[in-house]
Amino acid sequence: MSSLSLAVRDSFTMLRRNLLHARRYPSLTLNLLLTPVMLLLLFVYLFGDVMGAGIGGGGGDRSDYVAYLVPGLLLMTIGSTVIGTAVSVSNDMTEGIIARFRTMAIHRGSVLVGHVVGSVLQSVMSVVLVGAVAVAIGFRSTDAGLLEWLAAFGLLVLFATALTWIAVGMGLISPNAEAASNNAMPLILLPLLSSAFVPVDAMPGWFQPIAEYQPFTPAIETLRGLLLGSEIGHNGWLAVVWCLGLAVLGYVWSTAKFNRDPK
Repeated sequence: MSSLSLAVRDSFTMLRRNLLHARRYPSLTLNLLLTPVMLLLLFVYLFGDVMGAGIGGGGGDRSDYVAYLVPGLLLMTIGSTVIGTAVSVSNDMTEGIIARFRTMAIHRGSVLVGHVVGSVLQSVMSVVLVGAVAVAIGFRSTDAGLLEWLAAFGLLVLFATALTWIAVGMGLISPNAEAASNNAMPLILLPLLSSAFVPVDAMPGWFQPIAEYQPFTPAIETLRGLLLGSEIGHNGWLAVVWCLGLAVLGYVWSTAKFNRDPK
């Protein structure tokens, strides 16, 4: 077999291994998935009327805020899901299985590829579940045709891939699962500091640069524009640049650390 065929075969084997782990131990994924779901229900039913009035320019209601909130929560779901990837990678590194893999005739990079592809698939499934909850409480996409839906799906997959590579790097540098979970916590905190819950223009002036110059805000605004027909502007290419930059950074960081680590 060619080296490419071996790499694909071994990567598929590692992907199957990670998906089996996720199926056998679903508690971590479910716990991380509860965070965006609870925030969605909390903000819609507790603050929805008040926030909707502000979002709608004084004449809005809860449905206006549901439409505004959901795109940010979908991307936050990805940030929550990939924390499980950091924990899983850390467990592999500290429990000795990686040392055993390195003695076997398998493609070296397949271990990380299996983690990344498995995490992206889990992120997509988590987004679908949160999206279903959003639809159940009243979210409706407007002005989104087939092309917009495909672009939105592509953005979600690209964003999930970028954050997953960063999470893999965080897992590789962590001495245990608890440290990996703590190291990856910014992936949940960053969307709280973005335009996910309120527009950047409504924030205090000193806080606006924090919300604006980070990966979540342009991705949220792009997804919001695709699903709701709002103005995307420069956020589209900024979101793509952020995703590609984070993916390359995470890949280089993770592979360098993985190949150097003797454990």
